[in-house]
Amino acid sequence: MKTRTILASLMVLFAGIALASASDPNMGTWKLNEAKSKLATAAKNHTVVYAAAGDMVKVTVDGVDKDGKAVHNEWTGKFDGKDYPVTGDPTSDTRAYKKAADGSLDMTIKKGGKVTITGTIKVSADGKTRTVASTGADAAGKTVTNIGVYDKQ
Repeated sequence: MKTRTILASLMVLFAGIALASASDPNMGTWKLNEAKSKLATAAKNHTVVYAAAGDMVKVTVDGVDKDGKAVHNEWTGKFDGKDYPVTGDPTSDTRAYKKAADGSLDMTIKKGGKVTITGTIKVSADGKTRTVASTGADAAGKTVTNIGVYDKQ
């Protein structure tokens, strides 16, 4: 009896996590649409994947840096506004995502505890397009704004 109760509880827990992840419009694979994007920097995140990782979300980014070399980084955390570590990104140590009232995500990226990039991520009503508007400073300290438009795969 105990074993059945434990198994049933685990099944309900995992089903709930899967259902919660599926209802988040950010989840899935997103590919950069360069034609619709307005990128001030040469670095590009070509593919971004949001996937459930237990009760957290794992964000995997693949793209190229300003020199055209392949880059890969990962972040695992919650959309609670707290800093979580980034691996594989020499330009940042942590990222924080927080859900806004309109369903978008507010993003803060830091290096050495200092905010380097802020932005907003919005998924279209039909769930097919994701727009990332970010502002940061380039190597010369000049403020740059990027608008990345991604198509759901």
